[in-house]
Amino acid sequence: MTDPTLDPDGSERAAIEAVIHGMEAAWNRGDFAGYMAGFANPDVVFVSRGRMQEDWQGTLDHYIRDYGGDPERRGRLRFSNIRVEMLAPDAAQLVSDFMLDRPVDPQQGINTRLMRKRAGRWVIALNHVSSRT
Repeated sequence: MTDPTLDPDGSERAAIEAVIHGMEAAWNRGDFAGYMAGFANPDVVFVSRGRMQEDWQGTLDHYIRDYGGDPERRGRLRFSNIRVEMLAPDAAQLVSDFMLDRPVDPQQGINTRLMRKRAGRWVIALNHVSSRT
């Protein structure tokens, strides 16, 4: 359970959710660099498909390579059921469902994220994707 003294007015949770919704909007307009703005750069740890991506740039390259170009290939991303637990003034755990709706190879699953507040801004320091496609 979150310690209510870590975020008494809910502003930290709202700021974290704003990062996630901004990433969702960036993806849906095809702005992968904007999507990646939600991740720690350069030291994000990103786990997907049973392996770790290289780093921030490697993750961006992966998105461009595997999802870039045609909007149908990119699909429409939606995060839902977002749960945030404050762990410290500068750390939070976020768990959410995701759905990538596209004609070929739609994906859905769960993201588990360690959020860190750096230089007054929340970013994803660790991202784990569990897909159930």
